Amino acid sequence: MKVKVYSGGKLSESEFDTSSFGEKVLFKTLKSSVVAYQANQRQGTVKTKGRSEVHGSGKKPWSQKHTGQARAGDKKSPLWRKGGTIFGPLPRDYRQDLPIRERRVALRAALAGKFKDGEVVVSDFSSFSAPSAKSARKMLADVGAKRAVLVLAEPRENVWKSFRNFPGVKVRTAKDLCAYDVVAGGIVLAEKSALALVAERVGPAKTSNQTTGAV
Repeated sequence: MKVKVYSGGKLSESEFDTSSFGEKVLFKTLKSSVVAYQANQRQGTVKTKGRSEVHGSGKKPWSQKHTGQARAGDKKSPLWRKGGTIFGPLPRDYRQDLPIRERRVALRAALAGKFKDGEVVVSDFSSFSAPSAKSARKMLADVGAKRAVLVLAEPRENVWKSFRNFPGVKVRTAKDLCAYDVVAGGIVLAEKSALALVAERVGPAKTSNQTTGAV
């Protein structure tokens, strides 16, 4: 498959072996991984006070009958101002655990979809010998990316410092990349060695013979 290559400030195309990522995009697996990632980002610390927790007296404000007013048990009633909240949110754990194999399959499917849509650009980031937001802006403009996820083989401080202030741009290493980063990241700007590491991490995709059980 032909993949875009950015080198020396110019954009070109070159052949790239994408067989390790497969051809199918497993949408259900991909959705499960993305939903689980988003759920795991929730802190679950929101809290409201119920009737038994708000400050106030438990004394009955007036007699039950013959006052001309509605019946009232205490001033902490949810019907009263500064009263407790009915069925308010309480701290909870939103975490969803997915098998590591499923997460790897989701990442492989996400990258397969990006290759299929032509949204992967291979670059060596050689122009970032020092932090340069100007070079970063030019690179994003040249590849036509408003949102992008940069995939590096190893942490590179100069690249991170160059792109860290651009909204919608993330910098990830091959070992930290997940399906959500790929799906929500826009254009994938990756080192060739980083893609090789990701391919090794997610494992080979099943061939059609393996899927159908043919010999």
